[in-house]
Amino acid sequence: MKQLITLVILIFGFTNCNHQDKKEGTNITKENGITCHTKACQGTYQGKEFINGDDIAHQFSNTMSEAVGDQLKALFTSGDYSKVDFEQIMMITKGMGSGNVTYTLSIPFKTVSQKCEAYTSFDHVGGWNHTPALSQRKAQLKDVLMQGHQLNISDLKTTPEGLQEYWIQWKNKTIQADCE
Repeated sequence: MKQLITLVILIFGFTNCNHQDKKEGTNITKENGITCHTKACQGTYQGKEFINGDDIAHQFSNTMSEAVGDQLKALFTSGDYSKVDFEQIMMITKGMGSGNVTYTLSIPFKTVSQKCEAYTSFDHVGGWNHTPALSQRKAQLKDVLMQGHQLNISDLKTTPEGLQEYWIQWKNKTIQADCE
C-alpha cells in the first residue's frame, strides 16, 4: 500500500499534498482523507467492503465526486478554469471479495483557457461487478443541465477486481450561468 501511495504522489509530483494555501482557497484537505489542490483530488478508502448488504467501499466514489465538484467550483471562482482530465483518472482496488478493501482514487484536472470551457459539477455512476446504470444517471441529471448543454462523460473505467465507473462533469447552472 505504501508503494501505491508513493506512486500516486510521484505521478503528480507532489511533495506536500496536505499543505493548505488559505490565500488561494483551492487547496482543500477533507476530513474524509481526500486531498484536493489545483492539479487533482486524490484519496484512499480502506475498510469494510459491505456492511449489512450496503456497498460501503463503493460509496467512496460518492465522497470523491462531491470533493471534485467542490474543487472545480473553487478553482473556477479563483479564475483557475479547469475540468477533469478523464484520460488520467486512476482507480486502484485491492482486496475485493475479502470483506476488507482498499480503494485508491486520483481525479486529475487540466486547465482550460476560457471560463466557459471549464466544468464546475461532477458525479459518477458505477459499482462492483455490474454494468453501471448510465442511462438512468443521465435521466437523473438532465434537469441540472443548462439549455443546449450536455453531460461530458468518460469512457468506462474499470479495475481488475471489477469496479466499474463512468465519471461525469457538466457546467453548473448557478456558477456558470453566463455560459448559456
